[in-house]
Amino acid sequence: MASRLGWPFVDTDALIEQREGLTIREIFADRAEDGFRDLEARIIAEVGTLDRHVISTGGGAVLREENVAALKRNGRLVWLTAPPEVLWQRILGDIRRQETRPRMDLSVGLQQVREAIRERNPLYQRVADAIVDTTDRPVESIVERILTRTRLREDH
Repeated sequence: MASRLGWPFVDTDALIEQREGLTIREIFADRAEDGFRDLEARIIAEVGTLDRHVISTGGGAVLREENVAALKRNGRLVWLTAPPEVLWQRILGDIRRQETRPRMDLSVGLQQVREAIRERNPLYQRVADAIVDTTDRPVESIVERILTRTRLREDH
């Protein structure tokens, strides 16, 4: 998306790790989820002021209203969806995530994904400017759907 639009890309989780010198897993272990969410809110408040940037957040960013407000100030929120089973397979296949994100018990991981989706879906539905199903779609198709649904174009 960022390269297609010619805009810079910001990953809030990567920015948190870079600034703190710790992985998300280490931050969760040291400061618990609330400590991580405080860091996340500070980063989102900062990047939310940027214009013409593609910003990627973790799935829990919507848990705080101030994050949603900061991101909507200069942009549009796109909810990328997939069924829990697909998301779980993606998590299992992402080696970097397994090394840096909070540990998930593999025996109950799919259930944790389902619970997170059940908790967050109403929030995502309420705040999303566009919803795009990513199941079995190539990246190029997802980008086209986002551009169409948000009316973003390369010249904006």
